[in-house]
Amino acid sequence: MAGGKKLQERVALARTAWMLADFAILFLLLAIVARRAASLRERGGTWLAALVCEAWFAFVWILNMNGKWSPVRFDTYPDNLANRMEELPAVDMFVTTADPALEPPLITVNTVLSLLALDYPDVGKLACYVSDDGCSPVTCYALREAAKFAGLWVPFCKRHDVAVRAPFMYFSSTPEVGTGTADHEFLESWALMKSEYERLASRIENADEGSIMRDSGDEFAEFIDAERGNHPTIVKVLWDNSKSKVGEGFPHLVYLSREKSPRHRHNFQAGAMNVLTRVSAVMTNAPIMLNVDCDMFANNPQVALHAMCLLLGFDDEIHSGFVQVPQKFYGGLKDDPFGNQMQVITKKIGGGIAGIQGMFYGGTGCFHRRKVIYGMPPPDTLKHETRGSPSYKELQVRFGSSKVLIESSRNIISGDLLARPTVDVSSRIEMAKQVGDCNYEAGTCWGKEIGWVYGSMTEDILTGQRIHAAGWKSALLDTNPPAFLGCAPTGGPASLTQFKRWATGVLEILISRNSPILGTIFQRLQLRQCLGYLIVEAWPVRAPFELCYALLGPFCLLTNQSFLPTASDEGFRIPVALFLSYHIYHLMEYKECGLSARAWWNNHRMQRITSASAWLLAFLTVILKTLGLSETVFEVTRKESSTSDGGAGTDEADPGLFTFDSAPVFIPVTALSVLNIVALAVGAWRAVIGTAAVVHGGPGIGEFVCCGWMVLCFWPFVRGLVSRGKHGIPWSVKVKAGLIVAAFVHLCTRN
Repeated sequence: MAGGKKLQERVALARTAWMLADFAILFLLLAIVARRAASLRERGGTWLAALVCEAWFAFVWILNMNGKWSPVRFDTYPDNLANRMEELPAVDMFVTTADPALEPPLITVNTVLSLLALDYPDVGKLACYVSDDGCSPVTCYALREAAKFAGLWVPFCKRHDVAVRAPFMYFSSTPEVGTGTADHEFLESWALMKSEYERLASRIENADEGSIMRDSGDEFAEFIDAERGNHPTIVKVLWDNSKSKVGEGFPHLVYLSREKSPRHRHNFQAGAMNVLTRVSAVMTNAPIMLNVDCDMFANNPQVALHAMCLLLGFDDEIHSGFVQVPQKFYGGLKDDPFGNQMQVITKKIGGGIAGIQGMFYGGTGCFHRRKVIYGMPPPDTLKHETRGSPSYKELQVRFGSSKVLIESSRNIISGDLLARPTVDVSSRIEMAKQVGDCNYEAGTCWGKEIGWVYGSMTEDILTGQRIHAAGWKSALLDTNPPAFLGCAPTGGPASLTQFKRWATGVLEILISRNSPILGTIFQRLQLRQCLGYLIVEAWPVRAPFELCYALLGPFCLLTNQSFLPTASDEGFRIPVALFLSYHIYHLMEYKECGLSARAWWNNHRMQRITSASAWLLAFLTVILKTLGLSETVFEVTRKESSTSDGGAGTDEADPGLFTFDSAPVFIPVTALSVLNIVALAVGAWRAVIGTAAVVHGGPGIGEFVCCGWMVLCFWPFVRGLVSRGKHGIPWSVKVKAGLIVAAFVHLCTRN
């Protein structure tokens, strides 16, 4: 930072011991590959299959080594902003929701209220936009009621310096106060505010479309005859900050449901984010944009100030093209039984990637520079260009026909962070509707060079990759307390649905013209950053290799062959050492992050399950789409309703137990579970009657351990085979899995 107190500090983290462990495991991987390659001529097809898989595993390990190699931490000092409050830019905050059934409006309301109550010196510089892709009058009604409640809630938070400003979380416990008069007055105010919130929650939870449309007059007339996939743009200014009194106001609140038509592609969440970007551009046009999912409430009221330390604290803004907050969760189940909190991945790989070209864009909890989203190259690129300010015609081709949007984009491109946002947002509703039309993007650069990039269900990864490929870097913001908290999905269907959606999206990126490999060759994506992206984008590619390796053990036991050295072979020590060191390495990572051995096991088990189910189906889905035989479908992950104790609402006696339905995602793992049990039984029978010893090169202890290990990893499915209700695997899945197992056994034993 040029002049004044520093706002941020980039701290490199030492990991010498971990580097040595990385190389030790890599050496073992290469040793097993080399030994297998040397003896390939003496062995059959199982050794060749194992060689290919183990070479792939070595490549994946190298990718992870690169990602973890040079971790950094960014320390921020928001107190040093005290003398620069007038310099702080305006911020437009985006909240996205898509389905009122899967994402209950009360969750969205709590997120919105936490954002409206953020600490910022001038609330007139803040605006909150909520995109409702479900076009739900219930969601709009909930936000209207939230705007009324915010008039009480925001002043209460500021007056009493409330630490957590999502009401459901704040009221989950009683504050500890003394016995003085001031404390008594606070408790009375607290009880009154809690009562008001409970009434708000009751109105929202009991609201239904019929009563809203019947009792609200013309206020919800735009929702009449509106279908979720076929309706015009709806924009409602639920709160105009210019109406508030000095010191008692809160940010603008705008409801948006973009136009939908069966004749147009809507590009999943990327399309919604681009409409939000355009609508906010013609209404407030803040140079900084924050986007969060509907369930990610602001847990740290100073998060915007921390972000400003990184956005303003570098001598060159190229280092903070965007500021990403790691995803963290509240009310998570103990020991992460579904492996979706990703604490270790976020800390180890996320911190390492932050030390290269910057943390990936994670789709939520991210502060963007609007000009970066508009496709502007970093400052060091502009120094070598002689072109002047873009003409009106150029801007029209890029941004579309709206004159207001063109002028607002010109202001942003000029780089004026202190430009005052539009105050009278209510006068811009018709302009906002214009840029929310389905046809607006036709013939423009939206979704390609401008805005959130189309072509993948993981528009966040793709958009962040485009920004890095342009030469920008990003900064990682990890505050204490955490900046944002969300609810992780629970149960088998929700968790695997989320993983399948992510895996489908990243594979779409990998095999498209947006591949990070092409970004390194033809653009400014650094090689190590490219390898970092491959860690994530290779998730579904791992599925066929890991499936093949998982099938080798059962295949060998069924056919009386081997793919591992026997216990008497000198080479037996290498896979044993690799197996032990690999798992001890990951266990130590979990312990260093303050997690239990149980959490390590749950995450290891879920990776095996996810690879054989969600990643495998994502791989097949994208292959079929590439061949023109299928289309990808965006699946919204169910969010659990918030309860009074701040946890996810559930009636489960043991919410950590796996739940099942008849979805195809459960078939592969069910089949693998049954297959490994059958293979162990056949192998044990052969060992007892002595037939295995007759055949040279028959299975040894290694194949039995592999099958037994897979049974342990798939234990929730083994238990599901004999359980009933939602904890039991449906018969339709069992039958399909049984047919697959029967076919595999037949193919193995027909000779």
